[in-house]
Amino acid sequence: MASSTNRKLITSTEPSRRTFLQRLAVGGMALGPGSAFLASCATGGGDDNGDGNGDDSGDPPPEVSDDNPLGIPENEPVEIYIFDGGFGDTYATDVHQPIFGERWPDVEINHRAAVDIGGELQARFAASDPPDFVNNSGDGQMDTGQLIADGLVQDLTDLLDAPSWDDPSVPVRDMLLPGTVELGSRDGIPYVLNYTFTVYGTWYNKTLMDENGWPVPTTWDEMLDVCADIADHGIAPWVYQGVTAPRYMNWPLLCMATKLAGPDILVAIDNLEEGAWGHEAIREAAHALWDLGQRGYYLEGVEGMEFRDAQGLWARGEAVFCPSGSWIENEEADAIAEDPTFELAMMPDPLLSTDAVLPVETLRATAGEPYFVPAQANNPRAGMEYMRAMISLDGARGFTETVTSLTSVVGGSEGVELEAPGLSSAQAALEAAGENIINWLYPTWYPTMENPGIDQATGALLRGAVDVDEWVERCEDVAREFREDDSVNKQSR
Repeated sequence: MASSTNRKLITSTEPSRRTFLQRLAVGGMALGPGSAFLASCATGGGDDNGDGNGDDSGDPPPEVSDDNPLGIPENEPVEIYIFDGGFGDTYATDVHQPIFGERWPDVEINHRAAVDIGGELQARFAASDPPDFVNNSGDGQMDTGQLIADGLVQDLTDLLDAPSWDDPSVPVRDMLLPGTVELGSRDGIPYVLNYTFTVYGTWYNKTLMDENGWPVPTTWDEMLDVCADIADHGIAPWVYQGVTAPRYMNWPLLCMATKLAGPDILVAIDNLEEGAWGHEAIREAAHALWDLGQRGYYLEGVEGMEFRDAQGLWARGEAVFCPSGSWIENEEADAIAEDPTFELAMMPDPLLSTDAVLPVETLRATAGEPYFVPAQANNPRAGMEYMRAMISLDGARGFTETVTSLTSVVGGSEGVELEAPGLSSAQAALEAAGENIINWLYPTWYPTMENPGIDQATGALLRGAVDVDEWVERCEDVAREFREDDSVNKQSR
């Protein structure tokens, strides 16, 4: 943990984030010793030396110094791969790479950006020729857990123990919010840097809501009343991420169910307990979302759209409500810019009943957006040094300014004016939630359980192809497949 001196780096916007991640670690929601951090898609390989760092080259240990604490070669290139998705790659080219390059002018940065990370890199991992740094995200992300098991991911202990970019007296690990390191660890060894801090909720067109006097609903009955008024005005009340990612609707579903019955239902789902998906609260939340479709409250044709097309129509005023994480403001920046009057905001998901166990302010939030260094890279030390630059205060603040997203870096939003209305709204919602922050881990532990497993079931529910009972049966079948598969490394909390 950082000292009290180091904590002075935190501004008034930081405590709720720090408090949440502390509770996350204590409450067993972060992945500590004996846990696996998974992402999604598989590859092969191995680590023959058994020391856990994947370095079987037999090379002598690096020469470190105060100016070069990781001992990187000062004239060898570093190759980085960035996922070109919701955050784009401008934050890398315009923020992190200049920071790195100023300190290491003779290290050439070979920048690559890809939408399908797995498609681009699977063959290179198989050929033992991966890049030096990977932003492993998106629908094509690789299965980090399998890569770790095969010895293909670098142990980041040296990075975390190194002095931070800004202050040699503060180690890198103390520049990360509590729980961040654990979330990217397996068997107590850190492998993955989760750099962003994401707030999830229902995003809405505040301009339309204000212009028409529609109140922000706090209960599901209020939601249905507002949706009826919206539909009467010829606007679609809801949009979701179409055929590409109907799983986004699992987020309000599980949030509303958890508010109704308490967080134990999420523990049962994560632990693959039989009958977990059939809990009455989950059924009630699923029925609410199914009913939206029956009432015609989803944007017409959304079930066949790509996710960006669906979100773009929402940002252009053709729908009011959209489920997402706090990255959406950057992801749809071009569409939002078309209408200078458009303002988006985030609301916690409504209560299904006034008898709910948790308050309406409860929301889901977590560290996310994984980055790792391949163990068989040509220059893994430079890959870790690039991470060290990312975790600098300028790196974190520049990221937030560029992509309107918070980071997991202590003090990372200090001095940053959160002018983006969506990000400001998410920050306010996070502060209002206080201790009432939830998360679930099955998509991290068992990525193909969510996508395509639960994803396909929810898509069928939203388009009315199945009812709630059939949806529950499909979800239970998916969970049973993982529960009974002896090849799956089971996790629990």
